[in-house]
Amino acid sequence: MPRKSLRNLAPSELDGRRVLIRVDYNVPLNEDGSVGDVTRVEATIPTLRYVMDHGGRPVLLSHLGRPKSQVVPSLSLAPVAPVLAELLGAPARFVASTDSSEAVDAIESLPRGEVLLLENTRFLPGETKNDLDLAARFARLGDLFVNDAFGSTHRAHASVVGVTEFLHPAVAGFLVQKELEALNTLRAAGRRPFVVILGGAKIGDKIGLLETFLESADVVLIGGAMANTFLAASGARTGLSLVEEVAVPTARRFLDSGADKLRLPSDLIVAPPDAADATAAEVVAANCVPENRAALDIGPDTRAAFGAIVRDAATVFWNGPMGVFERHGFDAGTVEVARAVADCTAGGGFTVIGGGDSASAIRQAGLSDAVSHVSTGGGASLEFLANGTLPGIEVLDPA
Repeated sequence: MPRKSLRNLAPSELDGRRVLIRVDYNVPLNEDGSVGDVTRVEATIPTLRYVMDHGGRPVLLSHLGRPKSQVVPSLSLAPVAPVLAELLGAPARFVASTDSSEAVDAIESLPRGEVLLLENTRFLPGETKNDLDLAARFARLGDLFVNDAFGSTHRAHASVVGVTEFLHPAVAGFLVQKELEALNTLRAAGRRPFVVILGGAKIGDKIGLLETFLESADVVLIGGAMANTFLAASGARTGLSLVEEVAVPTARRFLDSGADKLRLPSDLIVAPPDAADATAAEVVAANCVPENRAALDIGPDTRAAFGAIVRDAATVFWNGPMGVFERHGFDAGTVEVARAVADCTAGGGFTVIGGGDSASAIRQAGLSDAVSHVSTGGGASLEFLANGTLPGIEVLDPA
């Protein structure tokens, strides 16, 4: 069922009101505590500006890291406030509490034209358990609720799901709306060929996704450590490569049922598993990795084959790198896929990067602006593509 978005609200529903907005500022922090990547903060700016332009007073909730219901100073959201202020071009106040009287008082005195960022929601017991008492305390912080935290929308947490038991209207922000539109276009798969690229390490996290795409996609390209598990399932020698042993039977099942759509690497770049760079790397056939070597990237023949398939596609979804792209010399496969996706987009294709490491890879290649959409939520995008819904979307007001 379609859900209401911010634009569905009348101006009077925003003017002067406290707008409680769940954002996803789960950003990487540098060693000095500063924000290492502003992408997720930047993605919420259109929603915040719209609310402020219509007289609303934004109050922001977010988590950061996994403090396990304890106050962890190194996971405070305080460093995000100055970044937010700079990106927004407006004052962004920070309050070092979340559901307290101090937070309520700060919200009541918040003038128009300013934003208030509250402390890490996961410092509070009950957040990750969707505790309704905590959700009710969150609800008293606003007059209406906006979910603009796509990366957290697959979590049934108090600040995402429980708060909507007590606070309405509850609508989607522009970031969530944009994400859902892009992912629904993928699910519809109206433009063919539809090519899916899956990498990373674990099959277990993507079983539902694989089942969905073996039904809807024309081709599924498998790279990264995930390919090692498939190769092991096919009887190949994998040497010291990372193989998800528990998932080998699952991979074998997928090979039996979807062999006509699945494409595995034909060659690999191998080296000692702990190799810091490609000094000792060599190219081998994918089915015979030496006993003392590990696959760390797809090989040149595979790069060429995968690139050609992607460039000829009309719709592309990519999640997961083709190798250990963070190590010098083992990023060629991931970079080639990134370039192929960009070329597909330039040729009129619709392309989506599914968050996580693949989003980092496309940024590292300098091609974020050369694709149709880069998701801000890896886990959320995968769950939505597999299931067609998310807990944080289900609870929003029907359109």
